[in-house]
Amino acid sequence: MTAIPRDDPLAAVSPLDGRYARRTAPLSPYASESALMRARVRVEVEYLLALAGLEATPLSFDDDEAAALRALYEEFDAADARLIKRLETEGAAGYAATNHDVKAVEYFLRTETPASVHPWIHFGLTSEDVNNLAQRLLAKPAVEEVLLPALAEVRDDLAALAREHRDAPMLARTHGQPATPTTFGKEMAVYAARLGRTMGRVREAAAGLSGKLAGASGTYAAHAAAYPDVEWRAFSREFVAGLDLEHAPLATQVNPCDDLAALFDALRGVNNVLIDLDRDAWLYVSDRYLGQRAVEGETGSSTMPHKVNPIDFENSEGNLSKANADLSFLADYVTTSRLQRDLSDSTVKRNVGAAFAHCLIGYGKTAAGLGKVVPNETAMREELEANPEVVGEAVQTILRREGDAEAYERVKDLTRGQRTTIEELRALFDDLDVDEDVRAELRALTPAGYTGLAADLVDELDGDAVDSDGATDDGADDAGDPTTD
Repeated sequence: MTAIPRDDPLAAVSPLDGRYARRTAPLSPYASESALMRARVRVEVEYLLALAGLEATPLSFDDDEAAALRALYEEFDAADARLIKRLETEGAAGYAATNHDVKAVEYFLRTETPASVHPWIHFGLTSEDVNNLAQRLLAKPAVEEVLLPALAEVRDDLAALAREHRDAPMLARTHGQPATPTTFGKEMAVYAARLGRTMGRVREAAAGLSGKLAGASGTYAAHAAAYPDVEWRAFSREFVAGLDLEHAPLATQVNPCDDLAALFDALRGVNNVLIDLDRDAWLYVSDRYLGQRAVEGETGSSTMPHKVNPIDFENSEGNLSKANADLSFLADYVTTSRLQRDLSDSTVKRNVGAAFAHCLIGYGKTAAGLGKVVPNETAMREELEANPEVVGEAVQTILRREGDAEAYERVKDLTRGQRTTIEELRALFDDLDVDEDVRAELRALTPAGYTGLAADLVDELDGDAVDSDGATDDGADDAGDPTTD
């Protein structure tokens, strides 16, 4: 048997880089090892330039030299990544193997800069100063530029379904049993609103990611020893802010990572909404409330030719459940460290991209599922007509309005735990001591007409709008403001 090359997707250990490689590709610029290398180079270069801005140091770069330094990460390519890997694992360019990924980045920068600059590369830093900033420089755009736009597509699809089918009456089920009717559009609006709110929390968490640059024990000890007159806290605050991150002033060697945990938890909130939607959509397909467009050439079952399965919703549910397991683990793990530092979190953080990838697959699959479904209003109405007892709530409530203290019990005796017909229900009205206009009001009740304000509730989405990157519009009411929930 001929071995499959290791770089072939068919040889991938993980389906994220194999079966689903096409779907996860948008995350590669933020989740790959090459991306992490590039981000580390960015931090080291910007730190070097910031040191040159201090009067205390002898460093100085003119505009061309600064541009050349920035080009090291702006034009970072595969050859650069491979050189860094060789510096780590084999040794290269006159350097022995480091067996240390951040030190390899330092040596890479030495190969690209004059010898006079070398003492100042990684000056006073610990690896975690570089890593915590680099990781956030990747996580933030991964969420803002990849995950949130994918979520916005799902939310827009839900909002479109809500508006198009706002008046389509549908039997509701509580505890799995027939309940007060609703409309299909209103139910989709519920999910659109929930998704908008949780997206807002994700966006807020991504915007609040924080960075640390304070040395081996978070005390600026090496910095202060070398240049005691420099206000290193202010330097660190300005440097981190320049990377568009919040500043974490108090840390051990590691950034405490409460910010990352908040982001992971916010993503879990989004995923829980979509898992709920996936399961409901699956049930609606099973109940024939939703039909599915057949994809030409697609096989639903290897043995049953007629099958059109709700595979997109099932695939989404599985991937989002896997993502949530990973996100829960990450949120719990990255916020702990023995004393001032242990390295167990380092390998764990390498899996953030995998969690994001399962999220992205799930979002795409939910969108695909929504794009295939067609509400079957005929089946919905048939189900309503088969369960006329659901108007019992309206009957007993109107009778209460008329002063009938036994109204609930009267309707309960006729309908609880048994099927009834609309004629049997109306026969109840003949013996009631009510005005004729009330009797006519009761006779006019139908399951399809008993949807309350469901159709009008879809308009609540207009005050709960979320733009394409997940930001809540300024005009949104409290239901759509991520800061109020």
